[in-house]
Amino acid sequence: MDFITIFFLACALSADSFAISLSKGFSVKNLQFKHYILVGVFFGAFQGLMPILGYVLGIGFASFISFIDHWIAFVLLVILGIKMIKDSFSDENLENANKFSFKVMFVLALATSIDALAVGFSFAFLDVDLFFSSFFIALITFIFCILALKIGNKFGVYLGKKSEFIGGVVLIILGFKILLEHTLL
Repeated sequence: MDFITIFFLACALSADSFAISLSKGFSVKNLQFKHYILVGVFFGAFQGLMPILGYVLGIGFASFISFIDHWIAFVLLVILGIKMIKDSFSDENLENANKFSFKVMFVLALATSIDALAVGFSFAFLDVDLFFSSFFIALITFIFCILALKIGNKFGVYLGKKSEFIGGVVLIILGFKILLEHTLL
């Protein structure tokens, strides 16, 4: 697999993480350096490690994962989206750190990287440098997520509490998009 193909693959795999990072940027008033690092590292690491895991697990498990991957991502994203929408109506002022907790970031990163697991299965049958490809996917995702967080934050500050609602809606739409892409195709 050539560099251009890996680049476009990395961009495609990072699209869901980009959208989630954008919605997280909507909901945070004062971004700190640690927020950028957390978002970039969580999403980048999961996107980079899942192809390796997929490669290792092998083709025998691929048919099972590809059958349910979209359902897992759908359920996780919809639950988190509903929670964000519910929180947008709450009068509580949650600290930024709660929105970047290990549990929340882990679930989001897992939900958006399941497709990268499937890519790893296909790598087993292709002439591809697994570790370079995985590193490059992680790097592109890291960069895209940091940019998305900043962009989302710039617009989210103007939207106030509505931005958390919008972020929740984006997560739910993303969940349905993933589900529809896999069930209609």
